[in-house]
Amino acid sequence: MAIFSVYVVNKAGGLIYQLDSYAPRAEAEKTFSYPLDLLLKLHDERVLVAFGQRDGIRVGHAVLAINGMDVNGKYTADGKEVLEYLANPANYPVSIRFGRPRLTSNEKLMLASMFHSLFAIGSQLSPEQGSSGIEMLETDTFKLHCFQTLTGMCELFDQNLKLALEVAEKAGTFGPGS
Repeated sequence: MAIFSVYVVNKAGGLIYQLDSYAPRAEAEKTFSYPLDLLLKLHDERVLVAFGQRDGIRVGHAVLAINGMDVNGKYTADGKEVLEYLANPANYPVSIRFGRPRLTSNEKLMLASMFHSLFAIGSQLSPEQGSSGIEMLETDTFKLHCFQTLTGMCELFDQNLKLALEVAEKAGTFGPGS
């Protein structure tokens, strides 16, 4: 159906090209009274739910907005620190929107190089001589297709292989001379 991401990785495991094609994020918004019945913690400069799943809000979801005002990292758009704002009983009732946080550039680099390492290990440990490594990982929510080229590999996170191949064709060649 949709392609979520395309990663092109060179033979050394470095990320050459990355494209995100996000569908709208699943978000949950709820109005809370004091005290907040969720445990929020600061992790990697984001305010995340650490405990207390309910009403579509899950552990690991980030605070995206407070009272309609976007949250960037640990601060609201007007510069207030989120955890301090939510600790003050005078600010309640408060409407908070939660959702999955987007990957940072550093997390995308780590994801691509980590998959490259798994690909290499899979190639080495395979009982079949001349194994091409991981070709596809399938979960209940997505498929990860891996296409190996002479200059590196292309990883596609998608729901439809035909669409993934079309995007890979449009992306062109990567590596020396491109």
